[in-house]
Amino acid sequence: MVALPAASTHGNRNVAGILFLLAIGMVGLAYAAVPLYEAFCAATGYGGTTRVATDNPKGIIARQMTVRFDSNIDGGLPWQVAPSKPVTDSIGAVETVVFTARNLSSKTVTGQAAFNVTPELAGSYFNKIECFCFTEQTLKPGETVEMPVTFFVDPDIDKNADLATIRDITLSYTFYASKNKGS
Repeated sequence: MVALPAASTHGNRNVAGILFLLAIGMVGLAYAAVPLYEAFCAATGYGGTTRVATDNPKGIIARQMTVRFDSNIDGGLPWQVAPSKPVTDSIGAVETVVFTARNLSSKTVTGQAAFNVTPELAGSYFNKIECFCFTEQTLKPGETVEMPVTFFVDPDIDKNADLATIRDITLSYTFYASKNKGS
C-alpha cells in the first residue's frame, strides 16, 4: 500500500469541502427555482403571465381588442365556474368582468385559480387591477359567488410588430382545490 503525502490529504479535504458546498448550493437553487421562475414570468410576461397594475396611466388608443374568457376546473374541485362573456373595447380602456362560481358539494371548499393569457406574447401587455386569482376563495355548500376581474390591455401593445395583427386575447383560468383550508 502506498502512503499519500500530507499535502495530498489536505488537497482532498479542500475538494471534498468545495463539492459539499456545491451540493448545498444546488439544493438551495432547486428550492428557489419555482419562486424565481414565477418572479421572472411576472416581470417579463413570459408564458402568458399577466402584470398587476393599479390603474392605466397611458390612456386609451383607437385600436379595438376583444378579450375572451375561459375557465377550466381541476377534477379535485367540486365547483362549476361560468366565465364572463367576451368584451370588445378600445385598447387601454379599463374593464370589469365577472366570473360566477358555485360549490356543487355538501361541504365548504376552498379553491384558487391559476391563469394565463394567449397569445403568450400578449401576456406582458395584459394588466390586472383586481382579480379573484390573487387570493383563495372559500365557498360554503351550494354557495354561488361572483368573482370580478378588473383589467386593461396596455396601449404599448400597438408598438409591438409581432402583435400588430392580434385582435383577440384569451384570459384563461384553471381552478384547483386549495390544500390550505376547507377542502
